[in-house]
Amino acid sequence: MNKKAFYGIIIAAIVPIACYFVVKGFSDRNDYMPHHFLADSTVTTVRKGKEYTDTQWHKVPSFPLKNQQGQDVSLSQLKGKVIVADFFFTHCPTICPALTSNMRRLQSTITNSQRVGNKTPDFLHFVSFSIDPERDSVERLKYWANRFQVNPEQWWLVTGDKKQIYDMAIHELKLGLTDGQGIDTNFIHTDHFVLIDSNMHVRGYYHGLDTADLARLSRDIIFLSMEKDPNRKNFLAGQLPVMAAAFIAAFVGVGILFFVFRKQRRYADSSVEKERP
Repeated sequence: MNKKAFYGIIIAAIVPIACYFVVKGFSDRNDYMPHHFLADSTVTTVRKGKEYTDTQWHKVPSFPLKNQQGQDVSLSQLKGKVIVADFFFTHCPTICPALTSNMRRLQSTITNSQRVGNKTPDFLHFVSFSIDPERDSVERLKYWANRFQVNPEQWWLVTGDKKQIYDMAIHELKLGLTDGQGIDTNFIHTDHFVLIDSNMHVRGYYHGLDTADLARLSRDIIFLSMEKDPNRKNFLAGQLPVMAAAFIAAFVGVGILFFVFRKQRRYADSSVEKERP
């Protein structure tokens, strides 16, 4: 076997190994994805003699609500979608109109990939919780929705049990709110938008009045729409080592066949030389 053939076989064996590590490196990277928040617990397991620590992330709960259309809804209906949530009230004289306007702009800037027809992204939903449910009736929510041109197919303005809404904000999403009773022009509440992924895990907090934060939220929504579900494996999951070994075996086999062929050819040539007078 000449040097060129030898080097060819070496390269053929190295290339699939290199490709394996490159693909694995990129598949393991998640630096660009929004981080998880609110860990419930950690679980340590041993797999193949190696210790792994898995974090159990807090799941946002679901409870009965009523939206601006008078429909009974809950967050459980949105499982599988990316959710952007905020808290407001329709009598708010300060930041609520600006927050709703910014949410409306965010809603209008993110569309699906269709060039024609309905451009409403089916992976995304907005939910605005009223923190003044005693006064924010369905009629008041409908008024607010009409004022800001809220699309009910993609954005719910919801009211419900006050304790459950406040528990959601304070204990489940870890946001600080002040009570909505006896409000006046000095009423203060959170300006945060909360990003929730398709598995109901909190993935980010963003100031709804900050342009840079809104741009970051828009980017993170797109990233989450491309995130693979960790609970669903694709057909290549765990197969990269097998594929790499198969490539190596194939190329080594080709190399052996080439070597045998070359040897037989030389033997045949030498036999012909011997038979010549």
